[in-house]
Amino acid sequence: MPEPTEEKLSYRLITGPDTKDFCERISTALAEGYVLHGSPAATFNGTDVIVAQAIVLPAAIASADAAVANAVDQLDEEFDGEGHA
Repeated sequence: MPEPTEEKLSYRLITGPDTKDFCERISTALAEGYVLHGSPAATFNGTDVIVAQAIVLPAAIASADAAVANAVDQLDEEFDGEGHA
């Protein structure tokens, strides 16, 4: 019996030491359809440079943008243009 397909998370934060393995994890996620979100972050723990990179699925961005647009439309209807310059 085939295993159920695991649903991809819309947002992931990949962290770890700044190594080839970390870069391969990011590259794999990009190949799976994720896109980079924001700049990477880096810190030093006294021994290693630790990096973090947020990634998102493009559909998640589109969904969030649509939700914001709908909220703005609702506010415009509610206030009927009051307060706009």
